[in-house]
Amino acid sequence: MSAPRLLTLNAGSSSLKFAVYDATPGLRLRLSGQVSELGAAPRLRVRAGEDVLADEPWAETRGLDAVLERTLDWVADADGSEGLRAVGHRIVHGGLEFRAPAELTATVMERLERLAPLAPLHQPFNLRGVAMAAERFPDALQVGVFDTAFHASQPDVARLYALPRELISEGVLAYGFHGLSYDYIASVLRAREGPRAGGRTIVMHLGSGVSLCALAEGRSIATTMGFSALDGPPMSTRSGALDPGVVLHLLQDKGMSVEQVTDLLYNHSGLLGLSGLSGDMVTLLASAQPDARQALEVYVYRIAREIGSLAASLGGLDTLVFTAGVGENAAPIRARIVDLCGWLGVRLDVEANARDAMEISGPDSAVKVLIIPTDEQVIIAQGAAALLGRQRDGARPESAGAPPSPFG
Repeated sequence: MSAPRLLTLNAGSSSLKFAVYDATPGLRLRLSGQVSELGAAPRLRVRAGEDVLADEPWAETRGLDAVLERTLDWVADADGSEGLRAVGHRIVHGGLEFRAPAELTATVMERLERLAPLAPLHQPFNLRGVAMAAERFPDALQVGVFDTAFHASQPDVARLYALPRELISEGVLAYGFHGLSYDYIASVLRAREGPRAGGRTIVMHLGSGVSLCALAEGRSIATTMGFSALDGPPMSTRSGALDPGVVLHLLQDKGMSVEQVTDLLYNHSGLLGLSGLSGDMVTLLASAQPDARQALEVYVYRIAREIGSLAASLGGLDTLVFTAGVGENAAPIRARIVDLCGWLGVRLDVEANARDAMEISGPDSAVKVLIIPTDEQVIIAQGAAALLGRQRDGARPESAGAPPSPFG
């Protein structure tokens, strides 16, 4: 009989990431992969340790459903499905209700679908992955692990907007996102630095989406994304924070529809909108066009300004962490951000930064600067394994219940 295993899925609008683990203590990784560029020319890449199991174009496979179906078939063929006990899913928005991994029953799915307008680039794709995995693996436990849950530790002052109380009690408040990434970074910091987890820490998740999070001993204190994944610094195609008056202007004076404004802010703004060229960091760094250079200047300026704000929320700064695609790989961007944070006593080791070393702060730096590759998949796997273990022990899997709102 096959050893028990679990599958993790992270389904988004532009990529699908997956991994297979042994569902045993230690969660040994069997394989990991992703299908990238879903909207253009999909390509499957899979690794098992240092071995490349697949690197093949799927150009003829169009749309998320087709990619999901082909991926699930590939996993079943490559690793077998007989021993699959659980499928863990990244769910971007859990609202106020879901603060722990939850079994994705029909009732829970209905509740999560109501949150889709708050994360339109992610939630519908996350939930579609759940539906297809449940159909493909009907005997496996479907588990949701929520990006917003990590930020539930934030104090009220960090989450409340200055709006009428009835809106706040309805859930109009700052949730924060990228929680799986921050959870993983906090675990690495605890293993490296001890229980204080780097002390007063700011983590920069710099990918196609961008957010920063202030951690105090590994717990979220404040973050730049709020009610939606639009808030904070400019992103690849998302605007980042705007004066709400801009949205009113687009609706009232420019005559744009809600749908047009949504599309503009999520898909045609950010680095793409500012540069008029691309939302891809590699392309922009290689460009000599003035608008591309200015887009990067705005990007690093806004990130550095958020660092100042988050440092104030922490009462100082001990550790600065870069993670995600841009944070892990774009040495020039890291150098520019650190330079703008010199007033905090941050100093860069230029040679260490150029080779993407884990610690890139100079010997005279008052702040430790680290590069830590993130791993959202293992956080999903841990959540799924925990719920699977409770079910195996005869306990009722938690649905994360609905705690009384502290904002009502």
